[in-house]
Amino acid sequence: MLSRIDRLQLAVPDAAPVAARWVALLGAQEHGRDRLAALGARRTLLRLGDGWIELLEPDGTGIVDTALKRRGAHLFAAGAACPDLSALRAHLATQDVHPPEEAGQLHLSDEETGVPGFRVVLSAEAALATVGDIDFLYEATLLASESGPQCRRLTRLFALPEGNYSTIVSETFGYDGTLTLFHPDRLHRFEVIRPTRPGTTMARFLERTGPSLYMGFAETDRMLAIEERVREAGLGLTVDRPEGRSASVQADQLWLHPATLRGMMLGLSRPSMAWRWSGRPERVVGID
Repeated sequence: MLSRIDRLQLAVPDAAPVAARWVALLGAQEHGRDRLAALGARRTLLRLGDGWIELLEPDGTGIVDTALKRRGAHLFAAGAACPDLSALRAHLATQDVHPPEEAGQLHLSDEETGVPGFRVVLSAEAALATVGDIDFLYEATLLASESGPQCRRLTRLFALPEGNYSTIVSETFGYDGTLTLFHPDRLHRFEVIRPTRPGTTMARFLERTGPSLYMGFAETDRMLAIEERVREAGLGLTVDRPEGRSASVQADQLWLHPATLRGMMLGLSRPSMAWRWSGRPERVVGID
């Protein structure tokens, strides 16, 4: 019932400097501001790629204020689009899930998803022009102590087709888990992973925060321009460029550190590259 990852929501103490960083580094464009009473938050809407980044700052006490006091600025909710929001609402009701609806969206807490640490905002599908220096968001990552039960719950909750799923194992970063691809020919998915090696950044993050949203991922053919921009600004990033490839040629992947985007880590992959770990490595287009 889900078609794509269409947005990410960040909880931030002050939206203005966060928005400025996304604009400067990734070419996001501010699209408006409003308020979400259900979350007790003022919202700044940024267009990026063919989707959105939503910055939530507390408007007095409420869910966002509580979350910020517990974790500071962070990735607050994954965002997914669906072709028929009414049908999805009815499907959720059959599972006794009745999330608040506001601004044309369904806002599910982790109590409503039944997956610890996993919040999601659901919106109706909309075709939008591409904005800025990414092509599209395609992943929101949940970090958990185990992935099986969480994936089974997400499968039931959103009627996801398990036949599309792909397992993922990273010896480099020390984790394994599942990619819940919404469609076999598109990258959009929730990633549910667990650390497998003590002492890694990911393992320490889980120990500190408990199960929680960890990062997002996007595809871009402007990887090199983004890398150069971040380096010129003296900000943090990690680059995956194969040995022997010139620094003047785009990397396969890079990660913008949480402090760089003032609240969350964002991974970027060059076009087609993500199929290498998404069950279809034959789709990866090489670089000469």
